[in-house]
Amino acid sequence: MPSEGASQAVLVSIVSFEDEEFLERCLASVQNQSHPCRVKVWDNASQDRSRQIARDFGAELAASRSNLGFAAGHNRNLQDEDFEFALILNPDVVLRHDYLARLVQALRQFPGFGMAGGKLLRMDASGRSILSRGFPLIDSTGIYFTPSLRHFDRGNGEEDRGQYQRPQWVFGLTGAAVLLRHTMLEELGFGREVFDEDFFAYREDADLSWRALLRGWKAIYVPKAEALHYRKVLPSRRRQLSRLINYHSVKNRYLMRLKNMDSAVRRRCFPYAYLRDLGIFVYVILLEWGSIPAFREVWTLRNRYREKRQVVQGGRRRAPAEVAAWFSFEPQARDLESEPGEQT
Repeated sequence: MPSEGASQAVLVSIVSFEDEEFLERCLASVQNQSHPCRVKVWDNASQDRSRQIARDFGAELAASRSNLGFAAGHNRNLQDEDFEFALILNPDVVLRHDYLARLVQALRQFPGFGMAGGKLLRMDASGRSILSRGFPLIDSTGIYFTPSLRHFDRGNGEEDRGQYQRPQWVFGLTGAAVLLRHTMLEELGFGREVFDEDFFAYREDADLSWRALLRGWKAIYVPKAEALHYRKVLPSRRRQLSRLINYHSVKNRYLMRLKNMDSAVRRRCFPYAYLRDLGIFVYVILLEWGSIPAFREVWTLRNRYREKRQVVQGGRRRAPAEVAAWFSFEPQARDLESEPGEQT
């Protein structure tokens, strides 16, 4: 729990792995924030210049001897830290100068919201905004779940014509650039494990968002907070992605539901999720052999996830029907009804 004298500076947590192509631009944008912040970089055994770049910018650097993954890296950065808010930030993101200030303002105005994220726009490898017919392309305005238990970034690939200009309550937010409230993290963690380390990487932001919703916390999308994001992982590019990425993507689909899904969501997702499961199984057997071990790993972890499920479901404060209503083939978002001073 943060002390009463906790620093007003936001803790910025970055996990790097072979990110020299992007990290300098990312850290420069953090350094240029109008709101005070301090930076911790956990480097997962990079062999490029990532560590030196972090040092050059004065970040507090932890140099791991092995790749512990995205989840574990952020958990290490957050442990034993005194903060009110922490920004989880990907190295391939460039923040507008007021990104932090706008998200902090939103969370202070609405105490019932535990996480905040802005409008992420697509960026190319050179750091420039990607345009279509003169309009920036949207990367994310929050995440949503479909009844097939897939999660997507709302607005991804659309031209930004002002269609997402209202602050809204969304299911959750991408882990590329999300501000988290310390008091929420205390409730959601399995001990020191805020992000589920069995995930290693991929879908951990959707999992955290789902757990937060179950606990009664909300996620706020703040459109005036803007950032650029270079997105490498897209469903349409699955055949071009590494075996490791696809392996964790398959594994984490099932780990996430083992602890978070209840009977109301199960009914809402029938039969779509199970048809999707069948399709995944056939696809992996025929075309993606590298992901076959993912099914064995889920089976191996089943007892551990029964325990995690007891923690998640035992602390929930939101009714099953309320959670199930968020699962839709159309992106779900709700206008802000909370008033300043409202508590979860």
